[in-house]
Amino acid sequence: MAAEDRPAKQPRLDPGAEAANVIIQLESAEGQQAGPALDVPHSVTPQQLEVLLNGLLQNEEKTPYSFYVEGQELSGELGEHLKKQKVSVEQSLRIVYMPQAVFRVRPVARCTASMPGHAESVLAVAFSPDGRRLASGSGDTTLRLWDLSTQLPQHECKGHRNWVLCVSWSPDATMIATGDMNGDIWLWEAATGKPLGQCKGHSKWITSLAWEPAHKALPSRRFVSGSRDCTLRVWDANTRRCIYSLGTHTMVVTCVRWGGEGLIYSSSRDTSINVWDAAEGKLVRSLKGHGHWVNTLALSTEHVLRTGAHDHTGKAPKDPQEGMQVAQQRYDAVVKGQPERLVSGSDDHTMFLWTPAASKSHIARMTGHVQLINQVTFSPDGRWVLSASFDKSIKLWDGVKGTFVATFRNHVGPVFQVAWSSDSRLFVSGSKDSTLKVWDVRTRKMMVDLPGHADEVFAVDWSPDGSGVASGGKDKVLKLWRH
Repeated sequence: MAAEDRPAKQPRLDPGAEAANVIIQLESAEGQQAGPALDVPHSVTPQQLEVLLNGLLQNEEKTPYSFYVEGQELSGELGEHLKKQKVSVEQSLRIVYMPQAVFRVRPVARCTASMPGHAESVLAVAFSPDGRRLASGSGDTTLRLWDLSTQLPQHECKGHRNWVLCVSWSPDATMIATGDMNGDIWLWEAATGKPLGQCKGHSKWITSLAWEPAHKALPSRRFVSGSRDCTLRVWDANTRRCIYSLGTHTMVVTCVRWGGEGLIYSSSRDTSINVWDAAEGKLVRSLKGHGHWVNTLALSTEHVLRTGAHDHTGKAPKDPQEGMQVAQQRYDAVVKGQPERLVSGSDDHTMFLWTPAASKSHIARMTGHVQLINQVTFSPDGRWVLSASFDKSIKLWDGVKGTFVATFRNHVGPVFQVAWSSDSRLFVSGSKDSTLKVWDVRTRKMMVDLPGHADEVFAVDWSPDGSGVASGGKDKVLKLWRH
């Protein structure tokens, strides 16, 4: 039969039949088509599709892509994949492409340093935005700064009179804000560990801290705090004065996030999520849907907001104006002209996905966990959401649609925290069972089991430059894990 006589409709691929060609249409996750429909042999591989797509999009630099057919990633020949998944190819086949990070982060495989020093449990660990330093907050009332090249303590910062619960770096990596159980907030100079001053105003303990993004202000000046006294406060870091207090929640504020669109988000035990205008402190809207305490929030832009103008190697321009432009470009590359997305996790075992800037109704209600959700976090590229739960599992969700993708089970205790690698290909989890585990997103399997802690692991973070993972917990020891 001549090619022009061949019918456009093709039957489902039959294992016994000869390999037919498949008509495919490459589309981005946002639905934009890349070139016309293509007639390809069914032996086509993801590597060949990648070459084809780079040509269609006229990319000067070759970009790596992953390809998805009906939500399943294509890992081998297209024909084999269609047979396995029983996909019909009667119409042209939609293949969704997603760009991947050009760089690769290696999985951590061993503990390179155990750093004792804290006299009580380590409650918070945070790498600096450039990945060069590490801060840890503890129940012994101190903040410690560690030098990652020597793996020794650099500074011990004393001032708090109760447990240090939150540690947050400014996006320009010059300051650290810490919040304690008395409701006091201290600011520290990152380079020297010297106290810059105290922010007084909250009457109960600090639950969460977040800085204004670098593309809105450099050097960093303003940050927001949430507290058990049911209020949020926005502070000026230079004067240590409260600019305004936001108080419409009727119960404990559990989490605050400062978004890239000039909005501040807060979750509370009163089951609501409030969206505030960061310029004037006005309530923009309240997001309702959860039936129990809301524990945790995450933004699709959180990685780029955390790192500001710093790229994946930790480099950033010295000039503040140039830094703001670089931070803006990095932010725009992640949002791609869409409003930023917010995900919330609750004691009602569910999660909601929202676009708070656009609407007060949710995109998706995400169900599947059977116990409370402790933490949610978006991947650095905004494509995936992870949720860590007391049901001992971690679940992976589509970060755009909110659909369920996979469950990761191997922990034998509640999972307290998860952290992504900066290339969005791997993540690490810390649990009450005293282990860390490294997981591969593509294969949906555990890559490395990292025992070593003597007790529960409360806090875990993966360095933004990909160099390593830090963890801390009940055994009072900070551990560094490298490749």
